Amino acid sequence: MHQDQILVKGKTVDNKTRCEHYHSERDIVAIKFYCCDTYYPCFLCHQETADHDVTVWPKENYDKKAVLCGNCRFELTIQEYLTAHSLCPYCHASYNDGCKLHYHLYFDENKIVK
Repeated sequence: MHQDQILVKGKTVDNKTRCEHYHSERDIVAIKFYCCDTYYPCFLCHQETADHDVTVWPKENYDKKAVLCGNCRFELTIQEYLTAHSLCPYCHASYNDGCKLHYHLYFDENKIVK
């Protein structure tokens, strides 16, 4: 699938993956949820629109592409995202540094490598 055609579900408000919950200039990341293999802008969007509970990404899958930069639409592996220091390694757009506070909602919090 061409990266421009990647569907991001949830309560999006623009084409850079911002949503009703997180829509600052730097909120430009969507995460593919392990439980449904579907991109959402945030945990709350998944919680409000999906018909199932969240399952976080296990460490052994951190090599999978599961993070979408809303600026350049490049898919990052989880490990690339977690070690990118809140910057897209491809287009150098800044991500919201506060997202680190929510990693446990998406990734196995006991196994995050920084």
